[in-house]
Amino acid sequence: MSAPSTDRRARGAGAARGADALDRSGAAQPGAGLAVERVRWSVDGTLIVDGVDCTAPPGAVTGLLGPNGSGKSSLLRLVAGVTRPDDGTVRLGGTDLVSMARRPRARVVAFVEQDSSTDLPLTALDAVLLGRIPHRSLLAGDGADDLRLAQDALARVGMAAFAGRDLGSLSGGERQRVHMARALVQEPRLLLLDEPTNHLDIAAQLATMDLVRTLAADGVTVLAALHDLNLAAGACDHVVMLSGGRVVAAGPVEQVLVPDVVEAVYGVRCEVLRHPRTGRPVLVLG
Repeated sequence: MSAPSTDRRARGAGAARGADALDRSGAAQPGAGLAVERVRWSVDGTLIVDGVDCTAPPGAVTGLLGPNGSGKSSLLRLVAGVTRPDDGTVRLGGTDLVSMARRPRARVVAFVEQDSSTDLPLTALDAVLLGRIPHRSLLAGDGADDLRLAQDALARVGMAAFAGRDLGSLSGGERQRVHMARALVQEPRLLLLDEPTNHLDIAAQLATMDLVRTLAADGVTVLAALHDLNLAAGACDHVVMLSGGRVVAAGPVEQVLVPDVVEAVYGVRCEVLRHPRTGRPVLVLG
C-alpha cells in the first residue's frame, strides 16, 4: 500500500508542519473497495462534512478516526445512504451507492450504528433475522437457511445463549453484539461500523475486532469509526483521520498514527512505541 499522498489543497511549500501539513489523503483507486470523492453535507447552513475524499481498500480494516464532532458518524451515515450528500460520490467497486435503491444497497452494505434501539417486542434472534429481509421476496417469511445464518451469526458474536431474550432487556454491549450479528447475516461487501466496541468490556472489544479482521480477510471492505487510537493501531490496516469535517491524513497505520498528526488533531502530546509481541504501534498520550 502506498504512502499517503498530499491533498491537492495542501500542496506546496507550506505543508511541512502543523495542521496544514496533515492534509494527506489516500488516493482513490478506481474499482477497488470504497471510494468517497468530494462528499459535502451541511445542516442549516453549517458544513458538517467538507469535501471529503477517502478510500477504504477491499479486504482490509479501515479505521475512521478523529475527535468528537469531526464528522465520523456523519460520514458513515452518508456512505450508508441514511442521509444523502449535498455533493460528491460514494462508490463501491465502481458502483454508485448514492443512486442505488435502498433494498439492493442493503444487500451489499451493512451499517451498525452506535445505539440502535426499538420499541418493538423483538427477541435477539428476531433482530438478527431482520438482516435477511433484503435477500428474500417481500412477502416471504424466514426460511430454514435464514434461521441457520442468524443462529450462526449470534454464535460468532458470543450471543447464542441470548437468542430468545427480549432485545430491550439486554445491556448496551449485548445489544451492540446482536446488531453486529444482524449485519453479518446481511452478507455485505461493505461493513460500516460506528464505534463497534462501544459499551463492550475489554475481552469483548478484542473479540469484536478479531471478528472484523476475519471478515476483512474473507474479502469484506470494513470502515469503522473508532475513538480508541490504540485499538485502531492494533486492529486496522489503514486509517482515515478527520478533523473539522475534512480528511487531514490517510494511509497505512504506521504512517498516519505518528506524533505530528496526533498532536495536531487531538492537541495532546504523543509518543509512539512498538508492541513487544505484534510490532504494531502503541501510542502513549498526554
